[in-house]
Amino acid sequence: MTVTETQAPPSRVQDPGERARRRAGWTRGVRLTLLVAFVVIFLIPIYVLLVTSFKPLTEADPGRAWALPEVWTAQPWRVAWEKLAPGIWNSVLLAVPGALISAVLGSMNGYVLSKWRFPGADVLFTLFLFGMFIPYQGVMIPLVQLLVKLNEITQSVTGVSGVFYGAIPGLLLAHVVYGIPICTLIFRNYYVTIPDELIEAARVDGAGMLRTYWSVVLPVSGPAFAVVIIWQFTSMWNDFLFAVFLTGPQSWPTTVMLNNIAGAQTVPYSQQMAAALLASVPTMLVYVLLGRFFMRGLMAGALKG
Repeated sequence: MTVTETQAPPSRVQDPGERARRRAGWTRGVRLTLLVAFVVIFLIPIYVLLVTSFKPLTEADPGRAWALPEVWTAQPWRVAWEKLAPGIWNSVLLAVPGALISAVLGSMNGYVLSKWRFPGADVLFTLFLFGMFIPYQGVMIPLVQLLVKLNEITQSVTGVSGVFYGAIPGLLLAHVVYGIPICTLIFRNYYVTIPDELIEAARVDGAGMLRTYWSVVLPVSGPAFAVVIIWQFTSMWNDFLFAVFLTGPQSWPTTVMLNNIAGAQTVPYSQQMAAALLASVPTMLVYVLLGRFFMRGLMAGALKG
């Protein structure tokens, strides 16, 4: 009698490397799914803005916000541009020089407070930081009184009226002064990361304070300038409160003009959506052009300070 012996197949032992690869694949898949979901959620308002901006007024209704236009038209964009163009130009006159002036002043302050220390430098820097926590509403009345007084002084000296209060220069001055604390903080923390040996070497070679700043510090300040310019440009471009109180109809920036695009009987949703997209284009361009330096400048200032 023959006994047939059967052997069980050897148990399959999974390679640890294969398990790790599978786990990594699942992790990447979950991460990618979450990222796509967040992107879709983030783009939903932009989708509504975009499709509504191409609808005629008869289709621009909140009940049909998700639907594509039955008739595509660029008329809302043309009307929005005609209404918004003066405000965009005023915002350019405000934000471009204002951001540059703020960056230069912040750079000089940060350089002195970090590399050319003097008695009381820490106290002065603390006073600078206090300016970051003063709300706009708290300085509005004295700020208006100051600009009115500057108007009177300017008119008595030059004979020109309305230079500061009710005009772009006064709004620019307010934003530059209000932005000095945060700009100084960013540059001061960034310049702390520059080795002191470079400054000492420049002094040994006979370079003074300004020469050292121009030849040694300024060439490596690109990331910090990018952070401050993006910060100040966005703050000035998106400002509404200062703009309403300190400017007149001829000097209203984009935000005030955007707020005024409204109908008496019906709300022109398509024109408002097109105007909102037009108003956001400059800040998006600034982030696209300087965004790669933004995190580098912030992280460099976060390493020390």
